[in-house]
Amino acid sequence: MSGTEWKSYADQLQILKDRGLQVADDARAQTDLERIGYYCLSGYWYPFRKLKAQPVGLSFREDQFIAGSQFDDAVALYVFDKNLRLMALDALERIERAIRVDVAHLLGERDCFAQHEPSLFHGNFSRRIISYGFHRGKTEHQVWLERYDNLVRQNRRQPFVTHNLTKHQKLPIWVAIEILDFGALSRLFAGMAYADKNAIAAKYGLASGIELEQWLRSLNLIRNVAAHHSRLWNMNILELSPVPHYDAQWQQLNNARPFMYFCLMQKLLATICPNSGWRTRFRALVSAFPEPDNKAVTSKDFGAVAGWETWGLWA
Repeated sequence: MSGTEWKSYADQLQILKDRGLQVADDARAQTDLERIGYYCLSGYWYPFRKLKAQPVGLSFREDQFIAGSQFDDAVALYVFDKNLRLMALDALERIERAIRVDVAHLLGERDCFAQHEPSLFHGNFSRRIISYGFHRGKTEHQVWLERYDNLVRQNRRQPFVTHNLTKHQKLPIWVAIEILDFGALSRLFAGMAYADKNAIAAKYGLASGIELEQWLRSLNLIRNVAAHHSRLWNMNILELSPVPHYDAQWQQLNNARPFMYFCLMQKLLATICPNSGWRTRFRALVSAFPEPDNKAVTSKDFGAVAGWETWGLWA
């Protein structure tokens, strides 16, 4: 279908059928197109399209579908991805909440208005001047404070924000932490003194604050993808964290695929809420991956490895 040519839902469905996508129930398929949208679903039937011969290292798809490709399989993959995004948001809400408390509690002991105090952060964040780009001449801390000030303005009508601004003219760190988005929170954590980051990371069994900093940056990407209803299950992770060196099982993971980042979530959740049923629900979801009969997609595309369900992390 041309990206600029309007087509009725019936016409959209006929284009797919002409290209070899099998449709078991035309009425139900047309309803799915009306409910979900052709363009959204195209990301889920894309792996069902035939590979076009290209030079080594390049991969493109033809318009025609692999033999045995079913419209219902693409919809099932969409539903799986939707549930996967909900699983991610559930875990990341708990992780974000815990890190908020950790950061505010530690910094608040040092200074009530710690977010404004450069001496509480490491030098690369609070003293080194940016020498290029849009933020030239500023420190990373000053750039962060500009973002923070925007968040204060956006939330100034919130009663708890109004009250504290009226009383103190600025927000105590344990109040300020509540208006940060995940990106601003992860950036604030990255700017903390190394000893402080290490102390928080140790709580979760991590080797260093740098490791947790990397995890939070990657998980912020996952959160943004999930929150904006974008395709998650087989996305290429652009904000990579190194594969943890815990044991041989972890070394099987691919840090460019989403599954590893769900392992990171579970590693953190094991400390934050060890009795949660999240891991059980995640196991059930991935174990029921909607693999089609023609094997055009598998859970390996998600990054899952054989036997992961038996790992101590998930068992």
